[in-house]
Amino acid sequence: MQWELRPQPARTKIMALAEKLTISPLLALLLNQRGLTSCEQMHFFLNPGLRYLSPLDKWPNLLSAARLVARSVTRGEKLAVWGDYDVDGITATAVIKNFFFRRGYQIAHYIPNRLKNGYGLNIEGLEQLAGQGVKTLITVDCGISSHAEIGRAKELGLKIIVTDHHLPQKDLPPADIIVNPKLGSSPCPDLAGVGVAFLLCAALNTLLPGDKLDIRQFLDLVALGTIADIVDLTGENRILVKNGLLLLNEARRPGIRALKEVSGLEPTANLGSGDVGFVLAPRLNAAGRIGQPELALDLLLTEDIQTARDLARQLDKLNTDRKKIENEILEQARDQASSQIDNPGLVLFSPEWHPGVIGIVASRIVDEFYRPCLILTRENGLLKGSGRSIPEFDLYQGLLNLSHILSGFGGHKQAAGLSLVPENLDQLKSLFNQQITQQLGPEPVRPKLVLDACLNFKDLTPVLLKELELLQPFGPGNPRPIFLGQNLSVQKQNLFGQGKHLGLFLRDEQSKITLRAQAWRKGEQWAQTNLENKNINIAFTPKLSLYNGLISIDIQIKEILDVWSGENKNKPVQDQGKFFVFKKHCPKSYSSNQS
Repeated sequence: MQWELRPQPARTKIMALAEKLTISPLLALLLNQRGLTSCEQMHFFLNPGLRYLSPLDKWPNLLSAARLVARSVTRGEKLAVWGDYDVDGITATAVIKNFFFRRGYQIAHYIPNRLKNGYGLNIEGLEQLAGQGVKTLITVDCGISSHAEIGRAKELGLKIIVTDHHLPQKDLPPADIIVNPKLGSSPCPDLAGVGVAFLLCAALNTLLPGDKLDIRQFLDLVALGTIADIVDLTGENRILVKNGLLLLNEARRPGIRALKEVSGLEPTANLGSGDVGFVLAPRLNAAGRIGQPELALDLLLTEDIQTARDLARQLDKLNTDRKKIENEILEQARDQASSQIDNPGLVLFSPEWHPGVIGIVASRIVDEFYRPCLILTRENGLLKGSGRSIPEFDLYQGLLNLSHILSGFGGHKQAAGLSLVPENLDQLKSLFNQQITQQLGPEPVRPKLVLDACLNFKDLTPVLLKELELLQPFGPGNPRPIFLGQNLSVQKQNLFGQGKHLGLFLRDEQSKITLRAQAWRKGEQWAQTNLENKNINIAFTPKLSLYNGLISIDIQIKEILDVWSGENKNKPVQDQGKFFVFKKHCPKSYSSNQS
């Protein structure tokens, strides 16, 4: 792995910004490295209040869509919302249904079963809704590619409002109105599907008769779906998620409270984006992946805590089943990937693989092999699958260039879904690799790890680590800071989690401080190497841990960069950009509990 330190700005500039904002120089440095060069920009980033959201009329077609829906409501027409089975789609469906319920209206919903219906709109479901008397249909997190299905819906007499955030193709479906932040000029092209649904509700809130709601009550669902969909967490997304995390912390919604409980979290525990993305979201996602998305929707909508706890336990069980299936497929996919190691991309296939899990497996394969990856299985006579990519390769564009051999596709630059007839598989393998070579060149792309600053153990205090949490939510566009730890002595080494993970006790000889460290999913890599009594350089992120009321500092190792004999104390280490942290308490004005 290649690694480098980010450029370090002039020390005097950082010290002046830190002094003016009353924050630590390290936080000022990290903000500056994120492109924030003035006190005003840094203040906004640290305190992204809802007042900074763009006006509703700045979002293309949003107000027109709201007016069409409002007219349907005032005419007494039956409405329905069509969602998706992933967390973004389920939370978007929950926002729409919960909004109408609290405004005094009951609307129908339809979430396709991944195993029976596949992604997006389907004609059978549309005919079913029309047969129930539905006149107006709102899609959330889907619809932008459903040309034939929306054409059939129009034949059935349905008014269709598409709200979606996936990349549109050249030709748009024949919906009445399409609201998609990637169409036209919008304040945030990377808005998640649940974010679009939230904005539609905000617009409807001003148009429907009766008392207006406090629209902020739905931000917990917005944060949950936005983080789970791995969209860019800057701008409007940062505002929505930052404020939504406050509601997730309070867990007033019974379903959120029960989900935190079954995940081993305290009901009112403060959550970061990692807790949401890796703890809460997988349990909701498991429902859609295994074919029972209604369980997740029911959990988010129930008003009864006992019902919520029963549903949360069912979701937890489904997630356990999902992980077992995932691990079995991962081993087989890893073997296939190893046989294609000389290719710029990986196209993996088995007719036996579970279609609801292969997307997760594709992500794991990309992490391990650092190549764009398509994973396919057989479903209803077609090969269907999921793709994941590395940052350097635009997966959506690559599939767009291969659309002549595909039956369908859609998604984003880094993640997509696709289908094709079985006889086109060999052609897909060949042409997919050609697309990668055309975009990236003939040489393999090496992963690059960019480190923010050097950091000594003596500077790691609970006050500093709490201050760093002000950078939350972390994700695309706002990565968690990664630091360089130098000349650390390995005191103890062990494997845990059935040998999957590496545990170390590391001593900073300069400060005489020893901390516990974990390297997730690196047990196999280092199982045969004895690191004890050796010195290492690491890329790491520090974390506060709370156990039995005691606070400790743990080190999460991203990569072990160098290893050398502990006897050789004079090994040269990179000192460029070393930044000493001056301890300074974070002011109340930037409290992480402020909306």
